[in-house]
Amino acid sequence: MPTGSPETIGSPYADQRWLLASLALNNALPLAPVPLKYDVLNHRLLMRALPPLPDSLVVDDHLVVSFVLTDPATGAEPARRRTFRRFAEAPLLTQRADYVEVLHLGRYALLKHYAKTLVPANYQGAYSSGRRFNEIENKSVYYLSTVAAGLMPIKLTFKALRVAAPDLATGLKNSGRPLQTEAEWAAAFDAIDPVVPK
Repeated sequence: MPTGSPETIGSPYADQRWLLASLALNNALPLAPVPLKYDVLNHRLLMRALPPLPDSLVVDDHLVVSFVLTDPATGAEPARRRTFRRFAEAPLLTQRADYVEVLHLGRYALLKHYAKTLVPANYQGAYSSGRRFNEIENKSVYYLSTVAAGLMPIKLTFKALRVAAPDLATGLKNSGRPLQTEAEWAAAFDAIDPVVPK
């Protein structure tokens, strides 16, 4: 019979790494960039602490409007800035305090709402599934947003885009860009739907 807590598979974070973040507060006070993780499962921001404090501190994020993570350059990819903001237009009230990553912003907005759920171990009792580990499942959803049509959940496929935004789907199809990864979709959106100057 196993003892202790079961092992947990999966990550609660939007990104497992500590990434340098700039935070925007609703009181407009400037803050120096800090190493940050977005704990999606527990709906909180964690800041890496300096010794002798423990390895991380929970950020009181009631004042946080948005934050920008800096993804460092790798051999294949340049550094990039990833913007997260409150999901104010979320379809469910319970999601409106969450953050969404803004993958693209032009006439269309491409958003990623990170969602994680914990499926507990279930290996005891007559009706157990035999699973001896906890599992954190990724339930993230992409949304396409426009002024005219509002917010729509969407899959990153041409078929889904043809239904939701035919003109956008045509432009993406004609761009000739490879569209396999999230980053490739975001870059293609940037190329065919540039930011409209205010």
